[in-house]
This record gives sequence, C-alpha cells and structure tokens, in this order.
Amino acid sequence: MSLWLAGVGLAGAAAVYFGIFAAAPLPLPSYREVRKASSASETALLDRHGEVIHELRVNRRVRRLDWTALDAVSPALISAVIRAEDKRYYQHSGADWASLAGALREFVVAESARGASTISMQLAAKLRPELEPRGQRRTVGQKIAQIRAARALERRWSKAEILEAYLNLVTFRGELQGIAAASEGLFQKKPHGLDQKESLLLAALIRSPNAAPDQVGARASQLAAAMGLRLSPEEAASEARDTLSHAYFVRPRAALAPHVALMLLEQTRSRTGRDPEAMTSTLDGTLQRFASETLRRHLEVVRSHNVHDGAILVADSATGEVLAYVGNDGDHASARHVDGVQALRQAGSTLKPFLYTGAFEQRILTPGSLIEDSPLDVPVAAGVYRPRNYDKTFHGMVTARQALAASLNVPAVRALNLVGVDAMLERLGALGFRDLRPADFYGPSLALGSADITLWDLVNAYRALANGGMAGPLTLSPDAPRPPLHRVFSAEAVFLTADILSDRESRSLTFSLESPLATRFWTAVKTGTSKDMRDNWCVGFSDRYTVGVWTGNFSGEPMWDVTGVTGAAPAWVEIMDWLHRGRTSRPPKPPPGVVAQSVAYPDEGGSRREWFIRGTETSSVRSAGGAEVVKITYPAEGTIVALDPDIPAGQQKLFFEAAPADSSFSWVLDGRALGPAGSVVLWTPEKGRHTLALVDRVSRILDRVSFEVRGNLR
Repeated sequence: MSLWLAGVGLAGAAAVYFGIFAAAPLPLPSYREVRKASSASETALLDRHGEVIHELRVNRRVRRLDWTALDAVSPALISAVIRAEDKRYYQHSGADWASLAGALREFVVAESARGASTISMQLAAKLRPELEPRGQRRTVGQKIAQIRAARALERRWSKAEILEAYLNLVTFRGELQGIAAASEGLFQKKPHGLDQKESLLLAALIRSPNAAPDQVGARASQLAAAMGLRLSPEEAASEARDTLSHAYFVRPRAALAPHVALMLLEQTRSRTGRDPEAMTSTLDGTLQRFASETLRRHLEVVRSHNVHDGAILVADSATGEVLAYVGNDGDHASARHVDGVQALRQAGSTLKPFLYTGAFEQRILTPGSLIEDSPLDVPVAAGVYRPRNYDKTFHGMVTARQALAASLNVPAVRALNLVGVDAMLERLGALGFRDLRPADFYGPSLALGSADITLWDLVNAYRALANGGMAGPLTLSPDAPRPPLHRVFSAEAVFLTADILSDRESRSLTFSLESPLATRFWTAVKTGTSKDMRDNWCVGFSDRYTVGVWTGNFSGEPMWDVTGVTGAAPAWVEIMDWLHRGRTSRPPKPPPGVVAQSVAYPDEGGSRREWFIRGTETSSVRSAGGAEVVKITYPAEGTIVALDPDIPAGQQKLFFEAAPADSSFSWVLDGRALGPAGSVVLWTPEKGRHTLALVDRVSRILDRVSFEVRGNLR
C-alpha cells in the first residue's frame, strides 16, 4: 500500500510537496450529505401509524443497515478500531507522517510494506472512487491525492464525524458493510452491545474482511496484546472460528407483510424508477400481527384434516383501505412465497349473495318467494348437471331467505335460471372480479361458485354489499388516488341481502342456531366450500369492516371433512371480535325503498315478517300450481349418451326415470311403448336421435325429451 514511497527520492520531493500542500483541495461532500446519501440495503414497510412491519432487501450487492451514530457504538469497538487502523488518529490532521516514514523505512530495510493510510485517508478514498487502487496498490499520484483529500476532510469535518462515517462505510466481512450490519449479522446484537472479544474480532476484519478464521483470530490476539488486553491466541482462534465459520444472518426488524412489501415496492419502482428507503401502507401493524397469529393457531387446529394453508384480508368498508393482509401462515418453506390473497381459487357458495341480490333488484324474486328444493336435472353440453345440497337432503319448498341464508344449492341453480348466467357474470365483472370466463364455460354451475376468484376480489365485492351497493377498488397505499365509487346494486336490494346474511334463524336450516357465525354484534356473513373440499371460505362484514378468510392447500389437495363453519369461520369470528372489542356494530338502516310486511304461508303453515322492495310486497305466498308436476327426471332434454366400444353392446344400458314414479304412467320411445313408469326402466341404447315421452292412461303426453346416442361398438 505504501510502496510508492520507496521511489520518490529527492528529485521528486518538490513535486510531492506541491501535490500535497500547494495544490487546490479536492472537492468532497459534507458530513450531512454523506449521511443523507447512505441508505440501507433493505426498504422498510411502515403501517398506517409509522411502525416498521416488514423489511425487504432491495440492494443485492451489499448488506447495509440504517446509519449508526457514534454514541450508539460500543466504546470497546471504537478503541479497537483506532488502535488497529490509526493509533494516532486524534493527533494528526489527515496523514500520519510518522507512520508513512516508518512504512518507507521498513520497505528500504526489510523490503516489506505495511499500511500507512489513516482512517481519514481510508474514508476519503471511499468518498472519492477515483482514489481507490486500480490494481493491488495505489499509484504515487493516487496516494498524493488521497492525502490531500484526507487533509481537506479534516478541515471540514470533525474527528467524531469522520470516525462515525468510517464505521458506517467500511466493509467488515463479505457483503456486510457498516458496523450495524456487521454487529447484527455476526453477533445478532446492536453495535452498542459489542463486548471486548467481539470488538477485537471486528477490528481485525477491517484490514482483510475475507481472511480465514484462524488468521482473523491471530490478528485479534496481536491487537489485544498491543492494547494491553488479555486474549490468548487459542481463545481468539476459537472465538473467530465460532463466529466466522458459519453463514451470517441479519435478522429483519419485522417480517409481517412480505406480499404487501413486494407489491408496493414494484409499484414504487414503476412510478419513480428507484428503490424507496421506506414505504407507508394502509395496514394496521397490531391487527396484521393478530391476524397472522390467529391464522396460524386455527390452521394448527385443522391440520389433522389436511388443511395446511390459509389467507386473511381485512378492509375498511368505507375507504377501501386494507388493514390486514396475510398471504399465508408462513410455516411452510415451500409455500412461503405463495400469496393466498391473490391466488385464484374456486368460489364455492360465496357468490350466491350476488345472485340473489340481482334477482331481488330485478324483482324476479323477493326474500319471501318460495323456491322448490327438490331433485333437479339441468341439461348441459357435457350431459346432465345435477346439483345437490351439501347435506345431501332436500327441503321441499323454502323461501328465498332460507335458501340464501342456509346456502341451499338447488334453489340457487333455479334462481340462476331466472336471472341468467350472462347477467350474473356482468354483475360480477362490475364488482371487480377478474379472470372471469364466458357464460358457456360455467353454465348453471356458476350459481354454486364454479368460477375461480381471489380473496382480494371477493372481499372487495362484499365491501360493495357493506356500502349499500357502491363498489370501488381496495388500496394498500394511503397516497393512492381514490376513484369515485360506482353503483352496482340498488341500495334496496343490498339491504335485503345483508339482512338475510345476518339472519341466524334462517341460517339454522343448515348451520344450527349456535354456529360460529353467530356473533355478539351485527354482522352479515357467508361461507363457501368448493368442489371436493379444495377451498374453504368465510367472508362477511359489520357496519365498518369487511373480513375474508380462505383455508385450503396451495397444492390443490382436498381437505378432509371440513366445512365453512369448521375451517375458515372460527378465524373470521375471532378477527371480527377483535375489531369490535371496544365498539359494537349496528345493522344498516332500511333505505326508503323497502317496506316490512307480515307474510302468511298457507301451504306450509305459519307466517313471518319480511322485508320487500316497495311494490313487490305481498301478504300471502302459495306454492305455484297446486297439482303435482309430472316430469321425466332422466334423461334431460338434449342429453348426449356416448357408447363405450370396450363394453359389449348387451351390457350397456340407459335408464329412464320419472317423478313421481307412477305405474299408471307409461314410457313411449320413438313411438314404441316400453312399459310402465312405476320404476326405473333400463334400455339398450341404439345409435341416433331419440324422443322419449311419458304418457298417462289415455296416452296423453305428460312430458317429453329428446336425446342422442353417439359412438360405435366393436
């Protein structure tokens, strides 16, 4: 480092003197500018109150933490660094001439070199990149410029400022730059807590940051001897091996919201083209922490049912600000980066409220309308769609209120037939659901939630119900533009749906009166379970908050015997209780366009008070018709039957079924009598188009369907 001194000689003395003392000083930044320009290798995510809730690394070249003030550094470390790097630091004005002369003498006598750069000279080189050595050592010109820069630095900065900046900019080990990163990464403690041994090791690292542990230990022992301290070579070597032989780890201050931090970082980079030092979010750190812990605890309860993953989203209904965003429970390394809030999952029954709200608004149904919950066959392109209720039972005639509150499937399919798949998809799109497919992709299964949705979109859609039918985007940034809300449903229709979703009595048809959904304050809530129990949902709102919970498996594996009440609902209720621990939730006020009316049900017996959109109210509701409807239940109209060439023709059968099964009725296929319809009739299929009729005793056609048989037999 000081080999340039050996060749200066008397001839160059004048030039050296002029270069150091007479030339104009090099421009250097001020202490304030250097400190302001120093940034951590992590960006901090702040909650709405300014609390750090997550740290996300953005600089992959170095590991640097926040600037550390000199009075926050252990005195033992300061003493060790000064003794190791610049023992006359407080006596010189930038260059230690005695050290430089000693370096020259050592080279001339022993043909070896030792360092003679002071702390001020080393810092000057870090502030002026052109002063860094181009090869293994600096040139004569670089060394002269470095001394000039160090002297200029001493004139403008105080000794304390120079030492503080040096400790924050010097590299200690690998990518660990600055005393904060070195102390945290190697010893998992703040710089003010470094003890004597740790300080000696860190000081020994500065001259050779990537030296082997034994070399570092030997240098630390020599440094201790020079300082009059007791640290044997064996003890120093052991300490160095224990500290430096394993990977270092800088523990983040907080790690509560990784997915939000990444999203906001990408948005900021896109907007500004640079990495921010800190980002402020709408999250509430205390709630975020509680939601994470709640999800983890409840997943532990159902883990034996093959439930391993979950997500939670909490929003302020009025503002759209997201208050808690838990993408997963963070326990599984394979799923650590999966964001359950943004992952597409099958909706299950969570879309039914939007179906019924549309039916109420269009005045197709009222909450008091009777809908038949009985076996239903719906012809689709692939054959026949047969919806079944979760409990595999049918309840006969039920009100629309009961059908929605108890999440009955067959009435929902009947309601969709009235509303239309296209109309429902249009409403879902207006609510903000993305990635929706054309109507013919879903067919009648859309009523039962065959669409793939995200928890983000689902919570936002329920937020529209909480806001009386007004929809708008959710936000994670308090500074994001707020577009005006737009109306998706009428306030009257939304009021009816919210009232139904809060109706514990009507819900009891499926969930019982004392289910976990029964909160001690007003809430409107809906659960959902997708096909094969792959997704489990619970989403709902109070007068201020909208909360959604999803549980399942990111791998797509089905859960075992889990429902909305046992899977996601317990976590939903606990979060709602926490949100309302100091306040209650009141039901919405009826808008002017709704009226309450007592309704009698003569066919079922009894009456109840019901809400109606003005103009649709009635005092009595009866089942349509009165006479029993006779129909062919299988095959359905338009059914396509495919023959299997691997099965002998005589063993392939198609069954015909009617409801009610009455032996006084008969089957007629393509004009040929097949026999009575009192029980299931089996028929050997024949390729082609066929017409099946159900007739009574006098050959009057009661129902008729057309179907087709395709395929070839061997």
